[in-house]
Amino acid sequence: MAAARAAPGGAPPAAFDPGLSDPRAIALADLVMQALGGEKAWHATHYVHFAFVVEKAGKTLARRVHLWDRFAGRLRFDDVDKDGAPVVVLLDVTTRQGEAYRRGARVEGAAARPLLDEAYEAWINDTYWLLMPYKMKDPGVHLRDAGEEAIDGRIYDRVLLTFDAVGLTPGDRYWAYINRVSHLMDRWSYLLQDDPPKSAPTVWDWRGWRRYGGILLAPEKVSVRKEGSVRIVHPILEVLDTVPSDYFTRPDPVPDRIAGP
Repeated sequence: MAAARAAPGGAPPAAFDPGLSDPRAIALADLVMQALGGEKAWHATHYVHFAFVVEKAGKTLARRVHLWDRFAGRLRFDDVDKDGAPVVVLLDVTTRQGEAYRRGARVEGAAARPLLDEAYEAWINDTYWLLMPYKMKDPGVHLRDAGEEAIDGRIYDRVLLTFDAVGLTPGDRYWAYINRVSHLMDRWSYLLQDDPPKSAPTVWDWRGWRRYGGILLAPEKVSVRKEGSVRIVHPILEVLDTVPSDYFTRPDPVPDRIAGP
């Protein structure tokens, strides 16, 4: 998934350039941000704690947990490797440096690098699935008015997002479906840079928008396709003002709910 961070060797733009986007598409993105809680609330969002879970036909295919300090760029990443061993990565997402632990023991030297890279790539992907509507005016994003589309009797305004040389896959394209009543993104579709030519866009509904801290988030995404039921859900989802500092420096377990009862 794309995100507004430079690909290796690239220099990200300093800011969103409105001169490279359609005015109407920018206006729609602004309506979305306002509906989500507004720029002030988004910029005040300090810590985001969430699980990224992929389910198909009720079976869990993947589960990983992120605790992200947006202000300092610190990430705690909890996962399980192919052998079922718990893995914890404590990462600086700006420098991509950090520490990796497997079964509580620190992974030393070059053996840690793949784990650090996996955590970074998962963070890029998973935060985009959680936060994409907040990132419509990130540096390097271009917005285009893609017209309207009727779905189940409701009219949606569509905005196409394309990217400069940012993120891990800058050739991706996303269409945001904006609800004309709520101004929230009820659906997205995308074509990824590695998709075969003439592929049809992949489509997902974003469901259950609700408030976490000062912002709105959608805890469920459902694939719109005929062959089987696939969901991405966030059974852990918190927006926090404070987090114990040692959660980012030690691999000891972190509770599913940091905020408490």
